[in-house]
Amino acid sequence: MTLHLATGLVQASGGWVDFNTDLLIDRFWANTIDGLAYGSIYALVAIGYTLVYGVLKLINFAHSEVFIVGAFAAYTTFVFLGYEPGPTIDSGLGPLIVNLALAGLVAMICAGVIALVLERVAYRPLRRRNAPRLVFLITAIGASFAIQQIFLIWRGGNPEPAIRLLAPEAVFEFGTTRITQIQIIVFVAAIALLVFADQFINRTRLGRGIRAVAQDPDTAALMGVNKERVIMLTFILGGVLAGAAALFYIMQIPQGVLYNGGFLLGIKAFTAAVLGGIGNLRGALVGGLLLGVVENYGQSFFGGEWRDVVAFVLLIGILMVRPTGILGESLGRARV
Repeated sequence: MTLHLATGLVQASGGWVDFNTDLLIDRFWANTIDGLAYGSIYALVAIGYTLVYGVLKLINFAHSEVFIVGAFAAYTTFVFLGYEPGPTIDSGLGPLIVNLALAGLVAMICAGVIALVLERVAYRPLRRRNAPRLVFLITAIGASFAIQQIFLIWRGGNPEPAIRLLAPEAVFEFGTTRITQIQIIVFVAAIALLVFADQFINRTRLGRGIRAVAQDPDTAALMGVNKERVIMLTFILGGVLAGAAALFYIMQIPQGVLYNGGFLLGIKAFTAAVLGGIGNLRGALVGGLLLGVVENYGQSFFGGEWRDVVAFVLLIGILMVRPTGILGESLGRARV
């Protein structure tokens, strides 16, 4: 192994990995800001995994396709509104806000509906037959691939042409770091939705029903809680948040709408949920933000091809120290 102090580059003797400390230092704040924006998207999707696991003890691997349904819905809404792929579209602040809100609403509705359809069609019949949990897992994977193939047949295998409603412009600058309005919008809006979800679960009657079923479904049923209604609400809430995340995602990556575009992001969101403590809403937030920031640091330190490796090595490292995750507490036992 050789060490180049002048450049801050450490290279293994085999030549297959570089450690660029200079780039990590130079881009530290830029990576932090960008990582928080990506991490908030991971956190929104991670809540869907956390809610379903908390209530049903089910890993809903089809949730990544719920996300991509929201992405296609938002994109199709932009096309319907008359936007075309190409350079950034200057439509004025008022129309921009209205169109983004409309696309977000359509994405959340479509994602919420497909999440509910998945629960009714794929999972509910299995629950009625008291199927083993492995059957639920296989069904979730099968549903995921089925939705992917439907979009592949409908839209083809290439990403949708990018529609840019908003050009990234620096709002704040310090040193070489630029904080764009897109990063601010994505982060603030995502955090607001995460806070809303947390307060909904902890302070509303419906939220108490979700926590009651998560803690003890049989006792909750004896106390008058409608378990089927709670399960339905859980899937809808997770789907709505995934739809919002889809809008933020295509604001960050306009060319990211692809038939299997939710696969890797879904795995990372699931990683964020496990990292923060599966079954814990606030853990999903912490895990998502941490994952987004650390993988950005790893991208600068090791190189772009190592971004995903760093994300999953982080998961393994934390679970070796704390198997229940950072905030390992079940949804049913969460406190305000």
